[in-house]
Amino acid sequence: MATWGPLTYYCAFTLLVIAYLLGSIPSAVWIGKKFYGIDIREHGSKNAGTTNMLRVLGKRAALPVFVIDYFKGFAGVMLTWLLSFDPAVSEAWLINMRIIATGAVVLGHIFPIFAGFRGGKGVATLLGAGTAIFPPILLMCFGFWCLVFAVSHYVSLASMVAGCCYPILVMIFSIMPTNPSTALESIPFIVFSWIVAILLIWTHRKNIGRLRDGTESKIYLWLKPTGEDGQKPAPMPANSKTLSQLIYDEYHYAREDVNNQK
Repeated sequence: MATWGPLTYYCAFTLLVIAYLLGSIPSAVWIGKKFYGIDIREHGSKNAGTTNMLRVLGKRAALPVFVIDYFKGFAGVMLTWLLSFDPAVSEAWLINMRIIATGAVVLGHIFPIFAGFRGGKGVATLLGAGTAIFPPILLMCFGFWCLVFAVSHYVSLASMVAGCCYPILVMIFSIMPTNPSTALESIPFIVFSWIVAILLIWTHRKNIGRLRDGTESKIYLWLKPTGEDGQKPAPMPANSKTLSQLIYDEYHYAREDVNNQK
């Protein structure tokens, strides 16, 4: 970084500003107002994100919000690739700039300049940004998520396992002698991955308690549990629901909330 000139600093700063502005695109707010006539921040959990859109307006409204939030995070971080054309920017600093851009784009989502600095939690945006930092690691984490979810049917458990795998995989890739991506030899990247894992565990602390007590809800995407004879479905546990039931319940109760507030 000591060899950076004024133009390099200017380009890096400009890319971070663009990342923040991309993150500030309030997809949930704009879609809610344009197509449904409501400000999503006034309903449900009052969060301008995918989950609250699903609860209040349903999956047809939530899907485009997730797609937009994911790709604005991905694009905000991928823009730093332009710095690779500057010989003064090392491979390690390209990774560092991706991490800093991740902070900028997520900050834009949480405090959007285009929506009065009232945004969402930035989960989908962080997911897109994490993909842009180093896609193979995130894809492997997603594989662990699918495996744990398929076996346990607990979304929270799958998310925590995948989150804990993230820093471990980053450390493994960073020390692989045959790894062609020398950019992974970055202490900031390793620190960043551990911060993500710790924050994920912290935000799931209530789920950990329910898992320990056996009261955490399960989600079955396709098949319900079968009985011992292998033919008739066994009664589902009281704390278990299919995905469609969860979506319907959340949508139904939140819709009543919206109608009562009008």
